[in-house]
Amino acid sequence: MFKGLGFIIILTFLFCPYSFAQDYIVGEGDVLKITVYEHPDLTTVARVSGEGSILFPLIGQVKVKGLTVSEVSKKIARMLADGYIVNPQVTVFIEEFRSKKATIMGEVNNPGLYQLEGDTTFLELVSKAGGLTKDAGDRAIIKRKTPTGNRVITIDLRKLIEEGDTSIDISIQDGDSIFISKAGLFYVTGEVKKPDAYRYEEGTTVIKAITMAGGFTDKASTSRVKIIRKKDNKEVVLEKVNMDEPIMPDDVIVVPESFF
Repeated sequence: MFKGLGFIIILTFLFCPYSFAQDYIVGEGDVLKITVYEHPDLTTVARVSGEGSILFPLIGQVKVKGLTVSEVSKKIARMLADGYIVNPQVTVFIEEFRSKKATIMGEVNNPGLYQLEGDTTFLELVSKAGGLTKDAGDRAIIKRKTPTGNRVITIDLRKLIEEGDTSIDISIQDGDSIFISKAGLFYVTGEVKKPDAYRYEEGTTVIKAITMAGGFTDKASTSRVKIIRKKDNKEVVLEKVNMDEPIMPDDVIVVPESFF
């Protein structure tokens, strides 16, 4: 469905890794490499303990679990500045990532549970799952557990993939659950040249739907087009609809034959 997927993933690898790494949330089992500018003796490689802390020279135990890489850098800098080093410049890298897993379901070719190697973005996980199916819709829903409760994140796939807005290609976190929605469909039947089911897009009008179906046949009664719409589990028939009227997912557009 989205032809630019591979290209966007390549762009993500080329231009975005540093910013994503800075947003990575540190957890138990991660191995951090910490350097302090002009103080090579303080260079430390440490694994985050089960209590969520590391041991750093001069300042001792530092609680880092739940902080981003950027926040860890700032925290250590503040602690060093408190009586040890003037204006310390601290850099933190993830030397080794802990084992993280996320689930991706819905309209991908190989849904399931995936292990995340390093800092993995949404598009990278979609690629691991075999890419989007042809029936994929415009939205992805990410359910994420946070210290304050569950958070739901919506990703606009059209904006991300077709428009190339990689700013919304967020990092996937341990335990995330991703669902790729199925595109809504509508149906055009009767006196059109290509009666069939078509993918719904917001803002589609009756005349656009008929155009997608190849237009009217010579036998079509263009003034008697109707829509069969589901409402409250019942079918409602809208007679003699306006050609500029917007349609809804699951609508059936019926073009009757002219009596003349």
